[in-house]
Amino acid sequence: MERAWEHLRGGDYAAAHQAAGELCAQYPAHRDVLYLLAVSLRGLGRTAEALEVLQELEHHHPTYARLFEERGLCHLAQQAPQPALTAFSRAVRLNTWLPVSWSALAALDRQCGRTQEAEAAARSCAILERLPSEIRIAYSLFGDGEIHAAEQRVRQYLLTHGDDIEGLRLLARIAMAHDAPDGAQTLLEKVLAIAPDYHAARYEYAVALLTRLKHHRAREELEKLLAVAPENRAYRFTHATVCTRLGEFERALPAYQRLLKETPKDADLHMALGHSLKTLGRTAEAIESYHAAAALRPSYGGAYWNLANLKTYRFDAAELERMSRYEADAATSRVDRYHLCFALGKALEDRGEYARSFHYYERGNALKKEECRYRPEFLETIARLQRATCTADFFAARRGWGHPDAAPIFILGLPRAGSTLIEQILASHSEVDGTMELPDIAHLVFDLHDRTRPPDSPRYPGVLAELDRQECARLGEKYLRETGVYRHGRRFFIDKWPNNFRDLGFIHLILPNARIIDARREPMACCFSNFKQLFPPGAGPEFVYSFEDIARYYRMYLDLMRHWDTVLPGKILRIQHEELVTDFRATVHRLLEFCGLKPELACFEFHKTERAVHTASAEQVRRPINRAGLDQWRHFEPWLAPLREALVRFEVMSPDTPACGR
Repeated sequence: MERAWEHLRGGDYAAAHQAAGELCAQYPAHRDVLYLLAVSLRGLGRTAEALEVLQELEHHHPTYARLFEERGLCHLAQQAPQPALTAFSRAVRLNTWLPVSWSALAALDRQCGRTQEAEAAARSCAILERLPSEIRIAYSLFGDGEIHAAEQRVRQYLLTHGDDIEGLRLLARIAMAHDAPDGAQTLLEKVLAIAPDYHAARYEYAVALLTRLKHHRAREELEKLLAVAPENRAYRFTHATVCTRLGEFERALPAYQRLLKETPKDADLHMALGHSLKTLGRTAEAIESYHAAAALRPSYGGAYWNLANLKTYRFDAAELERMSRYEADAATSRVDRYHLCFALGKALEDRGEYARSFHYYERGNALKKEECRYRPEFLETIARLQRATCTADFFAARRGWGHPDAAPIFILGLPRAGSTLIEQILASHSEVDGTMELPDIAHLVFDLHDRTRPPDSPRYPGVLAELDRQECARLGEKYLRETGVYRHGRRFFIDKWPNNFRDLGFIHLILPNARIIDARREPMACCFSNFKQLFPPGAGPEFVYSFEDIARYYRMYLDLMRHWDTVLPGKILRIQHEELVTDFRATVHRLLEFCGLKPELACFEFHKTERAVHTASAEQVRRPINRAGLDQWRHFEPWLAPLREALVRFEVMSPDTPACGR
């Protein structure tokens, strides 16, 4: 390849074409080989053949921006300005870091009399041309998905040129692509310290904060930007999204609706509006929004999945046929495909077609797992160290430490274990604020970690032994202050972040009077319910996309909860989902008594409570208690032997017990 490119850069198109042809015989679908072949053919004046190669390249790599740039250059060679304009426009939509495409667009727009578009393209071209060539190349590589190559280039440049703000900004974008928003946040803070008026970097900083679920800080940054550019669509959309995360729907809904009036064909906006309406219980309107999104983008898997995720929507035959067709289409993106798989799994389950349903659930999980980077070893190391650090003697020596406020009620456990139902019951009480899954404990724990240490030797939880009385009180006060934005003045509030079971020692250390409720569900039912659920990116668990990972995680959960029960006796109330459903009134009385609450009728009629519910169980907790979901997994029992075997292997279930946790 390198020799072929040397021929091309030297203007020896015939040698480049010969080399590309030889490579193409060995690697007929290789992206860079096909691109090289097309460029060499255009150099030889064989433009029609170059366009045929580009058609083949698009078939194999439909999102490669440079193929559209090259197609534009071919159309220019053929003196076909309109197809060239279309091709260059597509190129910069896919990769905004292509100065050749922007320059060509500026010239073509001027020819067509599109003055504003020409000026915008010229500005984009000028911005790129001002960048150092190495940074420009790195950005272009990043735009084409060559993240490793982009990172190598930008790091090498920064080694010799210091803190270049564009290089740091690109590293932040690479960190986001690697699902490391904490790293992106740090890099962008450095950029803004150097250039506080760099609005594009501040917007990316707000997005990194939003990704880290630091909602109030993200809102602060977005409001700074809106003060400068109040009509900027990206700022307005992201600000509305942050408002929904903070439960401020009275601000978010009008913002989404105004944006939709301006651009009614924006499918993502319809989706965002649908999420807000669903959370507020306005189901019929949410369905209309999801339908609108699917109508605008027929292969939009997320729209179909969100309809399925209502748990009450039923697809008709035409919708099922359309979903199946797009799922099987090779042009459908991976993300759309696994969303379609989960939607088809739910739709077919509702129709009683369990074999086909399981096929799609299994396929969707396999596709999703391919993009996950979940590794259980780190969490298991933390759990082991929790048991070694947080002993009964450890807590006895620190009795009375932390902040004394008894306001927090933590509901924790595995996802899909009934925690939303418990939350809805408690949030129906006049003295309890129902909030959402708050990430604040996770943020405090994150700050105690040392990311420079190897995964098998983490600083946390051993660092807990280094905290003194004052620091524990300070951390408790910080938690209460930062969660205050989600509260509405009631005596108690709920924190329903399920992963908090992993940090109960830390919670007890900084908030010794908080209530702890462990939501537990029968293993087969809980694990399979997780397997059927597609969680939102960023905030969702990644252990749920294989039976092996689910069973292994369940085992870690049981071991840790047994430890907390031993070292913190009487501290945790366990609510078994099956008991809550079958012996509802007695279990609710026990729950209220544990929380120090007097019984109120609203708690027993929880389904009448109007409040925002953010989880997948939103529609289910708006109906009276029922047994329908207890044994749904049994419809799939013929295909669940691998799950049962994994649960037995990890000693979650005994071999002779059909479906009973230890």
